[in-house]
Amino acid sequence: MKKYKKYFSGFIILSLSLILIAGCSNGMEIEGNKILVEKRIGEEDKYERLREITDHETVQEAKDILEHIRWENAEVSMASPPNYKFHFEGDNEQTGLIFALWISPNKDKVELILESEDKYVQLSKSKSSTLFEAIAGVQLSDVE
Repeated sequence: MKKYKKYFSGFIILSLSLILIAGCSNGMEIEGNKILVEKRIGEEDKYERLREITDHETVQEAKDILEHIRWENAEVSMASPPNYKFHFEGDNEQTGLIFALWISPNKDKVELILESEDKYVQLSKSKSSTLFEAIAGVQLSDVE
């Protein structure tokens, strides 16, 4: 009988752990092996291609951040158009997820909107810095 209690308690702990892990996941999985980045021109809602990121480590770093943040379901209205837009692309196929990125006035955080799904997030300073450097190729604090 003790033997079964030991297995049963192990099963309970494993089950609770799996439920906790599943509950913390936002369910987003980003496909694609490159990132196409556009930068806003002037103050209007016009963009030019800034860069195409194909380095596997950089693409994966951006994916890891975006897949593991807690997005809020919200329709937000920003005061200006996004500073940058980017999306992931696979073999000549866009994923459909377009990310709009705003830089905070202090140049220490970024805010993101996932356009097609009305999701919003403001990243921490460290995640903002890491993601922005991966996306734009420069440090967040160096943006003019």
